[in-house]
Amino acid sequence: MSTLTEHTEPVEVASGYRAGRTLPLRVELVRQLKRRRTLIMGGILAVLPFVLVIAFAIGGDPGSRNGQVTLMDTATASGANFAAVNLFVSAGFLLVIPVALFCGDTVASEASWSSLRYLLAAPVPRGRLLWSKLVVGLGLSLAAMVLLPVVALAVGTAAYGWGPLEIPIGGALDSGTAAQRLVVVVAYVFVSQLVTAGLAFWLSTKTDAPLGAVGGAVGLTIVGNVLDAVTALGHWRDFLPAHWQFAWADAVQPHPEWSGMIQGTAISITYALVLFALAFRGFARKDVVS
Repeated sequence: MSTLTEHTEPVEVASGYRAGRTLPLRVELVRQLKRRRTLIMGGILAVLPFVLVIAFAIGGDPGSRNGQVTLMDTATASGANFAAVNLFVSAGFLLVIPVALFCGDTVASEASWSSLRYLLAAPVPRGRLLWSKLVVGLGLSLAAMVLLPVVALAVGTAAYGWGPLEIPIGGALDSGTAAQRLVVVVAYVFVSQLVTAGLAFWLSTKTDAPLGAVGGAVGLTIVGNVLDAVTALGHWRDFLPAHWQFAWADAVQPHPEWSGMIQGTAISITYALVLFALAFRGFARKDVVS
């Protein structure tokens, strides 16, 4: 009897090829920065503070409603107050959009252009491709969240002057302390949006339609906000990321309270890690044909 022996041919690798050097972050960053949607989103966020200044100029200074004073009522007190108000009016929905866009459009857009398979054939390892796109997507999301308060602080200071951040319930934070607290607020808002980023990125690896990934992430985020408004859920709402999205307000108090932000951070990071893991696991097994 003759014995049939299988011989496995060694895989030839081009001289100088390093998987870790494929699709460098700077290349992916430049590609994403040049895209029209990036420029449009940056323009919208940069224009918002000017729109609010015009609105206050036309409608007059905000005043207390029903005897209650909120952060919005102190918007024109100083540049720091104006920056805080811009974050307040944007954190619930407007800042969700750039996160969903930058993280949800990234992989799905390559598939819709039929360029994804060519990237993988370059060859760019799947894990490397996802890692580069995720890091750039999160970086652009963070840049969007930094851009808004920075522009708002500059516009607010020009319109209302430089001064302490006045607290609606009484008291004020000096300029240095206010700047530090606003940095904490931006960092927390970014962390709280990691769930939306995870949803968008996971959906981006599951579909060839960028709008489906972006819209799906925004839609699911809205569903979370709706569920948080259902008081009948009781303590179950504590497990919803939306329940903690405004916990950053505790940081702009004379004596900040950190417990809400800590719980919100833990919830958001846990959800995000699970969603990112699902994206990497699913894409590693996906049959890419586009």
